[in-house]
Amino acid sequence: MEKKLLETLNGKKFKIPPIWLMRQAGRYLPEYQKTRKKAGGFLDLCYNSDLSTEVTLQPIRRFGFDGAILFADILLIPQALGMGLWFEAGEGPRLTGLLDGFDIKNLKPADQVHDKLEPIYQTVKNLSSALPKETTLIGFAGAPWTVATYMVFGKGSKDHSEVKRFVNQKPEIFDKLIDILTRATIEYLCQQIKSGADVIKIFDSWAGALTGQDMIKYSFDPMNKIASEVKKRYPKIPIIVFPRGVGGGYELFSKVEQFSVLAIDSAVPAPWAANLQDNITIQGNLDPLLLVSGGEKLKIEVEYLIHHLNNKPFVFNLGHGITPDADPNNVSRLVEYVRT
Repeated sequence: MEKKLLETLNGKKFKIPPIWLMRQAGRYLPEYQKTRKKAGGFLDLCYNSDLSTEVTLQPIRRFGFDGAILFADILLIPQALGMGLWFEAGEGPRLTGLLDGFDIKNLKPADQVHDKLEPIYQTVKNLSSALPKETTLIGFAGAPWTVATYMVFGKGSKDHSEVKRFVNQKPEIFDKLIDILTRATIEYLCQQIKSGADVIKIFDSWAGALTGQDMIKYSFDPMNKIASEVKKRYPKIPIIVFPRGVGGGYELFSKVEQFSVLAIDSAVPAPWAANLQDNITIQGNLDPLLLVSGGEKLKIEVEYLIHHLNNKPFVFNLGHGITPDADPNNVSRLVEYVRT
């Protein structure tokens, strides 16, 4: 049976575009809440292969998306490299960051992450056999810049000023950190592919915080290196990149041969993004808040995106992840609008 999403990622155009959503397995679903409760903490859920398989399958059962994305977290790599990681209720992730005195020399070599991450690979194997045959399995990792921001500051930041100050004051240490993360991410993604992922996605959620040459050095170059090495080992695997918030910088990313698909954020005008489709397949970029409010506006915006972007190979998605307050009924309506 044809995997519509995978075919689109390889450059085929469909009258009705494939659809999947970032964070489609998450807190907006009551069945997810039940499973997470059963697991205990968030990290317990990530490392429990049976339960993380279950939460990955839940939105596929409910909505019939064309793609299923592995349930995991971008900060599992720093933990696998030897950095402390925990989640504070209501506040998000915490790490023993470089600004808290963690010495970069204490990080393990990139090829030693696999023992800690074995449960994640098992989840991929589980999904590879459990998903419907027409559903594309997406593996993923955070891009080095985004992961590094947490490893330096120890938590999320509003403007990343602390991290950028660190980059300016200790460039040698930061460059070494980016290099370690680049190599570890290559190993991690290749093992996901080996375990059964059909496609991989690299999320650079905080790429938009970078300016000037730093955007090229810390976002573009590492993602390019990762994609080049993955393609060297697995030439047929499509690669989706999401350098969120880079504005006009999306044009630069659109011209990289190793990138199969460019995911764009909600701020990018669809007519402008359509110009990039001469270079690359586009994925995006509905405002996630429309899944909270719903109504006629949801239908109008879906039609607008399809009108502008479905003249060439196109993957329907959001411009960022589903929010916890999204209404599952609006997600059902979204899938219906896209497919009719």
